[in-house]
Amino acid sequence: MFPTLNATGDLLFLERFSVRFQKVNVGDIVVACSPENPRVLICKRVLAVEGDSISVLPEPYAQDAAKNVLIPKGHVWLQGDDPYKSRDSRHYGPVPYALLQGKVQLRIWPPHSWKKF
Repeated sequence: MFPTLNATGDLLFLERFSVRFQKVNVGDIVVACSPENPRVLICKRVLAVEGDSISVLPEPYAQDAAKNVLIPKGHVWLQGDDPYKSRDSRHYGPVPYALLQGKVQLRIWPPHSWKKF
């Protein structure tokens, strides 16, 4: 999620009710279990929710290879803020709500970088 969040050292406050009741909106930053390795947590931005259609470039450099994806019920489309280095829904597809762990509300560490999301 660089540059929004640092790669290491940030401490985030998560709110878990939104993801349990599927009240996640486009633009929210969420923490989820990785669809590729459930032991790993990922932090990504929600770009589309169920029922949305999104035009996706599989690789940021491939301007002519866009494809349209309809987000199925019970899923969201997650993408990192740095498309050149992020491994996200462009690689593993829509993510089920069940893998979402929480919605980021605040960055509380380091103290000089407090920020509400």
